[in-house]
Amino acid sequence: MSDSKRESFDFERAVSASLLRLRAKTPFFATLALFARIEPTQRLDTAATDGRDIWINPDFWRQLSPAQADGLLLHEVLHAALLHVLRRGTREPLLWNFAADIVVNGVICRETPFLLPPGALRDTQLESLSVEEVYELLQRDASKLPPLCICDLLDAPPGSEANLDGLDAERRRVLEAYWRQAREQAIFIASAARGEMPAGLARELGQLNAARLPWRDYLWRFLVHTPTDFVEFDRRFLAQGLYLEALEGESVRVFVCVDTSGSVSGAQMTAFLSEVGGILRAYPQLECDLFYADAQAHGPFRLHPDAPMPQPIGGGGTDFRPFFERVTEEETRDSVCVYLTDGYGTFPSALPDVPVLWVVTPGGLDPSRFPFGETTRLLLD
Repeated sequence: MSDSKRESFDFERAVSASLLRLRAKTPFFATLALFARIEPTQRLDTAATDGRDIWINPDFWRQLSPAQADGLLLHEVLHAALLHVLRRGTREPLLWNFAADIVVNGVICRETPFLLPPGALRDTQLESLSVEEVYELLQRDASKLPPLCICDLLDAPPGSEANLDGLDAERRRVLEAYWRQAREQAIFIASAARGEMPAGLARELGQLNAARLPWRDYLWRFLVHTPTDFVEFDRRFLAQGLYLEALEGESVRVFVCVDTSGSVSGAQMTAFLSEVGGILRAYPQLECDLFYADAQAHGPFRLHPDAPMPQPIGGGGTDFRPFFERVTEEETRDSVCVYLTDGYGTFPSALPDVPVLWVVTPGGLDPSRFPFGETTRLLLD
């Protein structure tokens, strides 16, 4: 047997042994790994994935302990199964890779007995968030960036000249369906083995299942709760703005509250006000009342699409109760509330009588901890 064949054979045995260890200790992750094709390559220094297949340098693999090798394999499997290559979109590739590494390494360290290779990227403050949230937070704070990081999210197989921009819609659809089946199978196997889906994946899986629409379009779900029957309305026209005719003559009032507490940064405040302007441009015929709120509620300010935005008022602690107290003093029939915040504050004990949409900053309070309303993330492409 030639040296090259012996090396390939040894690599295959090492991968098989790793898969057996994953199966014995973590049925959920082992099932995901079975959906990945794992190949040796000398074109990479360590390991990488293009979202479908995984490549590992055998020389690097041999330097690792069994627990570290298992962690390396699982790291790449999670990148693929969680669609980190496809979800990057137009974001900066290396920064996106940093964010994705932080998330998957956090999952491995919290949810499995396996180890990471030396030098693996960790950030315990960020790793419980979704990759999209981590990316935005890294953009704002350069001190959190590592001095160097190996890019293991590839646009195409090693040595290929293809790029992600050339990935056609059909292949994207196939990859999404393929890994969705893998995740469903993994959940089933874990359940059959009397296990559970790893809790640390909840935010990432929620991101996969979220509607791929700007949150302002998500607001449409609240607007159609008015008495008018919109059942027959074709929502494919949303992107063309034709839904405005459907709201013609409707009396829908939106109470918008912007968190102006001291925990909200200047960049977040700018993003909040930009989103408020987006509401007015998207739904110019709505009655929109703006409040600023820290420990008190300031307003309301009646907003118009072509009028300047009132200067923010606040800077103190965070208390959500004053805003909802003010809203209850108003006529709330056919109304909705939109609260832009990081989510860290005091909630009212009584549920409001009006539908509430919380628009939460990256790194903000986990959606499960909001006592009422629906939540969506303020994530910018």
